[in-house]
Amino acid sequence: MRQRQFLAAALLLAASPFMALPAAAQDKPPLKILVGFPPGGSADVIARLIGDAIRDDFSTVTVENRPGAGGRIALTAVKNAKPDGQTVIILPSGPMVLFPHVYKKLDYDAVKDFTPVSQIAAFQFGVVSGPATGAKTVAEMLAKAKADPKAATYGSPGLGTLPHFMGVLMEQSAGVPFTHVPFQGGAPANTALLGGHIGYKFDVVSETAELHRGGKVRIIAVTGDKRDPQVPEVPTLKESGVNMVATAWFAMYGPAGLPPPVLAKLERAVSAAVKKPEMQAKMTSLGYDPIGSTSADLAAAQRADLARWEKPIKATGVLLD
Repeated sequence: MRQRQFLAAALLLAASPFMALPAAAQDKPPLKILVGFPPGGSADVIARLIGDAIRDDFSTVTVENRPGAGGRIALTAVKNAKPDGQTVIILPSGPMVLFPHVYKKLDYDAVKDFTPVSQIAAFQFGVVSGPATGAKTVAEMLAKAKADPKAATYGSPGLGTLPHFMGVLMEQSAGVPFTHVPFQGGAPANTALLGGHIGYKFDVVSETAELHRGGKVRIIAVTGDKRDPQVPEVPTLKESGVNMVATAWFAMYGPAGLPPPVLAKLERAVSAAVKKPEMQAKMTSLGYDPIGSTSADLAAAQRADLARWEKPIKATGVLLD
């Protein structure tokens, strides 16, 4: 009897280091960050910046691109992931605040199926004038559109995208109609703009600044509430006489039901990373306004933008399958 008790105690003692491993692993679990867009795009760049910055908080950090359907493929994967904090997504705001109004049926509920972690950074768009119009200011753009409505065309990466509805909001704010021309992505839209096949384009400032500086296109206004440091000479739309302010943002989400300690760890890691001076400098240089918010603040921002975009989107009658 004593021998059996001794053997059991010895086995328990020998196993104790291994029994402690799961708890230690929980302190620094692996993290997979999904990106619903191809490598090299703005969402991918932000995800990799954050991934590198929070690497010390996790055993491993992997950024995985799952492009397709405007980010919906990756979002569905996160929705179906185990709520253990090991699978998250970093994405622009469009799929979370526009798509619920644009699509008849989504594979996810933008509010119920996800846990907001942190709003990472905000960004604004440029109103870009191509060589076909020669418009150098918003006033010229509106005057030309009134004089020749057929030439008042603007391109976007596709129906239901943020640039598409930036144009819609511009129409409603300025009271001047424009014709939307959707393309299969941003690159074909740029080609059409440079070739003079469309007059204008709404684009992320950081992705158009070099063309603007090279004189190939002209950014005639920005959509935010302040000028963009990449093109400080360019006025805002409000400065140009159009009562419109519209920005977008990048954020991290996890699946619904993240336990509070797991959410707190993710929120703390991302927020601290964004608020580091070197990260702020890097994001600013890329044209992003660093935020690093709490989970609650991201949830509030999402609710506000969901409400904000509902009316302009419904006014277009756009409803996609």
